[in-house]
Amino acid sequence: MIHISFSQSEIEQLHSERYYYPHPLIQKRIEAVYLKSQNLSHPQVRRFMKKVGLSVRKIGYIPGKATNPDKIKEQEKFRQEQLELLLGEAKEGKRAVYFVDAAHFIHRAYLGFIWCFERVFLPSPSGRKRFNILGAINAVTQEIIEISNEEYINSESVCQLLDKLASLSLNIPITLVLDNARYQKCHLVRDYAKELGIELLYLPSYSPHLNLIERLWKWVRNDCLYSKYYETFEDFKQAITTSLREASSDLR
Repeated sequence: MIHISFSQSEIEQLHSERYYYPHPLIQKRIEAVYLKSQNLSHPQVRRFMKKVGLSVRKIGYIPGKATNPDKIKEQEKFRQEQLELLLGEAKEGKRAVYFVDAAHFIHRAYLGFIWCFERVFLPSPSGRKRFNILGAINAVTQEIIEISNEEYINSESVCQLLDKLASLSLNIPITLVLDNARYQKCHLVRDYAKELGIELLYLPSYSPHLNLIERLWKWVRNDCLYSKYYETFEDFKQAITTSLREASSDLR
């Protein structure tokens, strides 16, 4: 540590310029030097922050329009006046409510955090292949219904999922809660759902937090993708499929 000796005149000059120096950034630096002239020790800020429970976290993001007050009101109205009523019927066994969404898993390295002495490097595939899953999770039983492919999720994929749900023969009304992706709102999907007697309930825009299945996709990534290397695409797909199967079993 560098030790600096200050004369009385230097201390008086520092004391003055920490308030009156024309540039605010320089004022802050002069303040630090002045505090050292008063024989104050270096504050252990990092240790203090850890002591009170703080930790370094990566900042997340949400869509900018999601913070719009009108959007927030719209989402809250939807939750109270539609979603909670449907979930109440589901808990009473009068309706089956499924949350629907697609996930696109690219065959590449998913970097996570690890305790280590030196930085660890994970091999990564090329990222040219992806495993697409369109899933539906029952809000009460947590049963997971899904279809998958290696190309694209489109309106035909949604119709295949509708077929799977209809084949369950639940003998109670079925409601799907889903976002506003074009392939889920097209006439083909709406007409086919109506033909099968399945209700489609579209979430307000910018409200992924209201879609229960988003938590499932996050769980799958944590369970089998972060900090793990799969040399072949087949191994990659198998890991995701196994994770979904185990999640469906554990949650029910």
